[in-house]
Amino acid sequence: MSFWKAAGLTYNRYMAVAARTVRRSLKEEARAVAERRGQMDLKFAKWENGKQGEAKSLAQDNQAAMAAQAEK
Repeated sequence: MSFWKAAGLTYNRYMAVAARTVRRSLKEEARAVAERRGQMDLKFAKWENGKQGEAKSLAQDNQAAMAAQAEK
């Protein structure tokens, strides 16, 4: 059994922690470049009848949904 499983982490979470640790250990200039590379912008699109709909930002759509839920 892998140590990350024994610690209760998923492999993706383990890799995120490891990457963040490596980025934080770099010198300032290299750290800034690596931090920008580590940011993500996830997008999604709904498919209907075999055709892809408009691609939307997951972060923006999530914020809009949370705002709509808060208004209820």
